[in-house]
Amino acid sequence: MNRLLLVAYPKSYRRSRQGEELLTCLAEAYPGRSWPPPREVAALACAGVQARARAVVDDAARPWWLDGIHLAALALAALALVPYLQDVWHWALHIDPGQHAIAFHFSGWYPWAGGPTRIRLLPYGLLPLGCLIALLRGRAWIALPAAAAMIWAGATTHGRTLFGSEGKAGLSYYGLGAPLTARDLVLSGTLCAACAVLALCRPSRLRRRSYRWLPLVLLAMFVAGGLHIISVSPAFQRGLFVLEVAALIAAWVATAATGDHRWLIPVAAVAIVRTQAIVVQPDAFMQSLPDLVVFLLLIAPLPALAITAQRRQGQALPE
Repeated sequence: MNRLLLVAYPKSYRRSRQGEELLTCLAEAYPGRSWPPPREVAALACAGVQARARAVVDDAARPWWLDGIHLAALALAALALVPYLQDVWHWALHIDPGQHAIAFHFSGWYPWAGGPTRIRLLPYGLLPLGCLIALLRGRAWIALPAAAAMIWAGATTHGRTLFGSEGKAGLSYYGLGAPLTARDLVLSGTLCAACAVLALCRPSRLRRRSYRWLPLVLLAMFVAGGLHIISVSPAFQRGLFVLEVAALIAAWVATAATGDHRWLIPVAAVAIVRTQAIVVQPDAFMQSLPDLVVFLLLIAPLPALAITAQRRQGQALPE
């Protein structure tokens, strides 16, 4: 089990003598235990994030701002996909969710579904899913048309049968923030702009992430679709809230370790999109947390990351 802790570290670390030395130290410090104490796990995970962050910064194949925009596009594509995980899962497996539909007006919306339905050909979630996979593999020229199609689908929600208006009416936020539907063109527009920048700035320079990220996407679809956990359920909201807080902590740890500003870009992009949704739709705010707490959680990480980067750079100069 100790080897699972090495996943937090970059591949070069895992394959070097340092990785074996770490496993040896854990076996000697905690004999007979397959897993160290929680405090040790947290410390090793933090050290792993720091090591990965330093490896990213040391890679001079791309400028920091390009990597930051790439991370922002990935975050926005994931944010757009989350509410439609169940939808895509059911469509792919020809499952009729019945009363477990994602806040749609009809139970069943495909030709094989029972009950009154407004038939549509494809689920809207295929667009952010395709965009996310293309961005993971560094294929911005594939992600760009998918993001542009998201804008078109959101701007023509009525009278279309390709995606159907019911397929784009579900709530899409969880934990904190206001509902983000496909009709919110700020999200899809920002994602499209980020993909356009990536496609124009020598896509061959983009970081290509492993196919091992794809099973995590499939797992999320299974949890949402197989267990019928919809985006407005308390369990879904709390789970995604915990993941987002963990992502913010990871961004802070990476920034504190390197003094690099690239992680500020995705945090700012998501914060701007979600804050805009709250301001535009104050009555739709889901009240899962007090308003002031939500705004602090959205906005406070931005100056915190900037100050952390400046302090780290200031410490690096005397060294």
